[in-house]
Amino acid sequence: MQNGQLLAAIDLGSNSFRLEIGVLEHGHIRRVEYLKETVRQGNGLDAERLLSQEAMQRGWDCLARFSERLSGFGNKFVRAVATQTLREAKNRDEFLSHAEKLLGFPIEVISGREEARLIYSGVVNLLPQSEDRRLVIDIGGRSTEIIMGKGFKPHIMESYRVGSVKWSMKYFADGEFSTLAFDRAEVAAKAVLDEALSLYPRNSWDVAYGSSGTIGAVTDVLQAAGWPEETISREGLIWLKEKLIKSGSVESLRLEGVKEDRKPVIGGGLSVLCALFDLMQIDTMHAAQGALRHGVLYDLLQREESTDLRSSMVTALGNRFAVDTAQAARVKQTAITLFKGVLDKSTCEPDRALRLERKLGWAAHLLEIGTRISHSDFHKHGAYILDNADLPGFSMLELHRLSQLILGHRGKLKKLEIELKNPEFMIQLMSLRIAAILCHARREPDLKGIQLKISGDNKTGFVIHCKKSWIQQWPQSAHLLREECIAWQKTTWQLEFVEMNGKTI
Repeated sequence: MQNGQLLAAIDLGSNSFRLEIGVLEHGHIRRVEYLKETVRQGNGLDAERLLSQEAMQRGWDCLARFSERLSGFGNKFVRAVATQTLREAKNRDEFLSHAEKLLGFPIEVISGREEARLIYSGVVNLLPQSEDRRLVIDIGGRSTEIIMGKGFKPHIMESYRVGSVKWSMKYFADGEFSTLAFDRAEVAAKAVLDEALSLYPRNSWDVAYGSSGTIGAVTDVLQAAGWPEETISREGLIWLKEKLIKSGSVESLRLEGVKEDRKPVIGGGLSVLCALFDLMQIDTMHAAQGALRHGVLYDLLQREESTDLRSSMVTALGNRFAVDTAQAARVKQTAITLFKGVLDKSTCEPDRALRLERKLGWAAHLLEIGTRISHSDFHKHGAYILDNADLPGFSMLELHRLSQLILGHRGKLKKLEIELKNPEFMIQLMSLRIAAILCHARREPDLKGIQLKISGDNKTGFVIHCKKSWIQQWPQSAHLLREECIAWQKTTWQLEFVEMNGKTI
């Protein structure tokens, strides 16, 4: 990626939506523009985990405004990620389908651990290099991420369902601040965060950093009152809690440094932060400049420079399940060769085609991970693993797409009726299924006498052309390909098996 390239990251948080635009300068990203809107989408999630229409509309309105600023950006230079509220929301697809149209870019719902990884990356990329073992904490609207690492490498990453919006709604719902309310909120937070004691013992880290909303708000208040800059101390937290209790309520709160949009959630955020200080024996926490959105920007840079973390994670997962790498390589190469032959290059940009090929290659590599659980229905076991894995670098949707490719690479196609409506997914799946057939004997397939092509001008029809000599040499493969054509006849897509002389077999 060249110097001067603009990059953009959108963070759809539970409390705020943020847009960060930066420019690449010699391996570092300098801020060009930062926009933040308090959407408080987490407030719109009811007991049934359904987002209210009002909460969705607030999000849509914000993204429409962000879209105007992103006009002219290419897809590969923008990444939008959504966190805990949309991880929880049962009707997130309704929100996301319209949100993506308004924004003009895909929105990825990321797992808690992936959020933690990106937060750590954002924090450390904006800190001086150091050999310190760093503890990074980010208290969001509905989740709290805790990461421990050294240098640029995170070692332990976890996400906990406790946050400023969620705790404010639950323990400060009437906007009243009292000693009893804080006591209850802190005890409840400790109950959720208690397992962090064993993962992040005090002797395992040297310096604590806090990222984003709650930590930033608390730091601003303490600094305005004369406490040390960019630092939160245990004494400062006690002082601030006493100030809130003395004020009695959100409406009565008059405290320099507290922004109006932060007042309704400061009680919940502060109670969680106090619980963390007690549990993890933190005496001092430094306010970090980096956050999730910065991690997203640096991740974009990493993906563009062909050092994509996702590729190494696929390899690692394959190793964990003892994948036959030679067979995986055969299937991958065959699938990509077939895919290139039928992808409609007139409607698919080269960069997107390369991304689709890469994801097809990942699916091919992980095709047989389910065999380590059971050889019977191993594709179902493999799909389950992908749908439930925390794989750094991947969004939840990306993992689901890989799982569906693995699930669908054999057996009936009816189970993927919805996914098959997407032409790109369909071509990936068809290429993968045929590749698995051609490599079924676990040897290099003979591709000289066979081709997969689009059937004339028919965008829903495909044909496997075979030389008669190839059919005679590989009768078992030819039989399996005929069976494959029958399977596709039960979908809206068609596949024919044809001799090179044009005679239908």
